[in-house]
Amino acid sequence: MTKLDEKVEPMFQEVLKRNPGETEFHQAVREVIESLGPVLVKHPEFGHHKIIERICEPERQIIFRVPWQDDKGEVHINRGFRVEFNSALGPYKGGLRFHPSVYLGIVKFLGFEQIFKNALTGMPIGGGKGGSDFDPKGKSDDEVMRFCQSFMTELYRHLGEYTDVPAGDIGVGGREIGYMFGQYKRITNRYESGVLTGKGLDWGGSLVRPEATGYGATFFVNEMLKARKDSFDGKICSVSGSGNVAIYTIEKITELGGKVVSCSDSNGYIYHEAGIDLDLVKQLKEVERRRIKDYTNYHKDAKYVAGGNIWQIPCQVAMPSATQNEINGKDAALLVKNGCIAVGEGANMPTTPEGVKVFLDAKIAYGPGKAANAGGVATSALEMQQNASRDAWSFEFTEKKLEDIMVNIHRLCYETAEEYGEPGNYVVGANIAGFIKVAKAMVAMGLI
Repeated sequence: MTKLDEKVEPMFQEVLKRNPGETEFHQAVREVIESLGPVLVKHPEFGHHKIIERICEPERQIIFRVPWQDDKGEVHINRGFRVEFNSALGPYKGGLRFHPSVYLGIVKFLGFEQIFKNALTGMPIGGGKGGSDFDPKGKSDDEVMRFCQSFMTELYRHLGEYTDVPAGDIGVGGREIGYMFGQYKRITNRYESGVLTGKGLDWGGSLVRPEATGYGATFFVNEMLKARKDSFDGKICSVSGSGNVAIYTIEKITELGGKVVSCSDSNGYIYHEAGIDLDLVKQLKEVERRRIKDYTNYHKDAKYVAGGNIWQIPCQVAMPSATQNEINGKDAALLVKNGCIAVGEGANMPTTPEGVKVFLDAKIAYGPGKAANAGGVATSALEMQQNASRDAWSFEFTEKKLEDIMVNIHRLCYETAEEYGEPGNYVVGANIAGFIKVAKAMVAMGLI
């Protein structure tokens, strides 16, 4: 692990002391602040105003009980979270995750990442995140509805289009957003469409929002390849996951000339040398809510590996799009050995620190999540714009805006890395560029 600069080491130790047991949050904080030593030299005012110490402490942490009743009448209790991390640039913005793994440390890591990701978009949005340890898998629509209504009955009082605007994340799609918005409207007696994003197209949602994270990550990798005088054309690609992010990453890679040969879910992965049949994956995952293993029922030449490691498959471009810490040091070394030249993170922090070091040492094109997967929140902010102006944009117009945002994020990260003596290091570029934007706003607003 990289040794921390002596200026930031005491700050990190304080984070460990104040937030015991929250390993994902510790990892996210370290990954950012280990880049910031040179920033404190160039901007001593950030040290004077204790910006790093303040930015590592959420402005507000909300934890609440979520009681709900299943179809048999049995009562269940889950825990809900919303961490409103930083509002220096605008209202808190970040998704809600419903998954059994959710606890405060996960929500804080996601919210911390969101601060810098949102800053990189250039949009006026702060950072936050939330969710619950509720698992929507295997639940009926009525059970999901009752849970969402109970969840929003507590959370609504903390939300507002000028305060906090959640979106979806793992386990929270259009169905869940619909149920939560309905409850918010019912309680407040306000049709405040800008209070949640990821809404249905018939009632305030934005075109391209389902595609945004996957498309955006692919646009970012495309820019990294262009910077190396290369492209997706003819590249063999692996995309982990088979949810929203993975599906639309596969779609955009294919449009740009690449061939995706593998995808996965939490039970295993599919390898299809001829290229993944995207229409079938959409049917299985988006319509029928089935497991990826059923892919082989339709394509006998495809191979399913239960519990397998998708990163064992040789590829030139890897797009981790499932969950945090899915690529470790050994996986990263294997990818590089097998000829991988670019990695774009569609998920949040999917590579461990050891894996990141392998990619950086190998000098491949490595796009960290806070830059590469910013397309989702950027398009959420575009949805907020459309809601505020009571407007609806075309698919083509919105996609072009998304592409422009991702091109600008790439340029900002690339130029910042060069400015701080780390050319081609998008980790340093993203961390410093995002931090400086937030830090300047915090200094300007005084001690709040």
